[in-house]
Amino acid sequence: MLMEHQTDTRTEYARQPYFDLSEEQKQFQELAHTFAENEIRPVAPQYDEAEEFPWEVIKKGNELGLMTYAFPEEYGGAGATNAMTAVVITEELAWGCAGIATAMGGTGLCATPIMVAGNPAQKAKYLTRLADAKKLALGAYAITEPNAGSDVASMKTTAKKVSGGYVLNGTKQFITNGGLADVYVIFATVDLAQRADGICAFIVEKDMGVQSVKKEKKMGIRASHTAQIHLEDVFVPEENRLGEEGEGFLIAMRTFEHTRPDVAAMAVGVARAAFEYATDYAQQREQFGKPIARLQAIGFMLADMATEIDAARLLTWRSAWMLDQGLPVNKEASMAKRFAADTAMKVTTDAVQILGGVGYMRDYPVEKWMRDAKIMQIYEGTSQVQRVVISRMLTGW
Repeated sequence: MLMEHQTDTRTEYARQPYFDLSEEQKQFQELAHTFAENEIRPVAPQYDEAEEFPWEVIKKGNELGLMTYAFPEEYGGAGATNAMTAVVITEELAWGCAGIATAMGGTGLCATPIMVAGNPAQKAKYLTRLADAKKLALGAYAITEPNAGSDVASMKTTAKKVSGGYVLNGTKQFITNGGLADVYVIFATVDLAQRADGICAFIVEKDMGVQSVKKEKKMGIRASHTAQIHLEDVFVPEENRLGEEGEGFLIAMRTFEHTRPDVAAMAVGVARAAFEYATDYAQQREQFGKPIARLQAIGFMLADMATEIDAARLLTWRSAWMLDQGLPVNKEASMAKRFAADTAMKVTTDAVQILGGVGYMRDYPVEKWMRDAKIMQIYEGTSQVQRVVISRMLTGW
């Protein structure tokens, strides 16, 4: 079996800053990489095999602030609210394990719409609760439904206005941290006929009546907990509505602008892990009297992998930088997410091919990275949906 990676496995091309990272960002990058190397990678195979939620890893990451670094300081976070810091950290965590990185990222995903659209009272109550370094509270973001995936506006979960608040009924599917989370941001409609214009976003506490229906068994990212949840006559106080009635769809789209660069960074981390391993293997594995890396067929594959990873990172960092400048980023975030996700799938597939027969075996990590990569083309909007967004932004139709 290929020998274990040396202490610092980042390749030289991955070390070089393409933008001028601040000292704080470099420190976060190093913190995340060290955590990924020492705490995530050693246990990632066992959590993947058992399909168990990595509670101990999550607790350690939470104590280090790696789940809540983006929260403002007044609510218990580190105040690193810029998108560039987020993508730098996410790449390192996903390099460790995309499943564990997804489990860690679920709380930040829940917090994003609260930071985007929450009022001061909502932020103070819920961001402070989620940011508690000692008492772990998980968050979840619930928008997808059995019959409303890419077509968010077709959701059937309803929010009926009653005295003092709303009563929610419906089912949400494929929810990261579903059933485990203490705090949810749940989207529901006050009027099915209005489609997007009827959607509202609500902060819902688990104890209000969120029911876990079914834990999903997945191809990849098995260390993350994905479940279907059900809402039956769940009363939510009016003060827990985010924004005004009918603003939920806009809140969801603004959230995606923040999260798509993050998913792109996750894809880059997975691709980088597979590329590094395949490169090391190709330099050690000999066939026809020389390392297979010296065979043009393999050398060119490695060259393409490195180039595409760099291109994916550059698109990701550009979208994050634009977001931090307050620039419109819908097209660029979709470009980054689409390209990085497709790159991760291609690079991990090529990594398995370079290892050949052993790459197909579960004794080697490349098959796991290939399984993990597939979800990057699906969640937070499929690669096909990203193309729809990009084409509409280009043509205006």
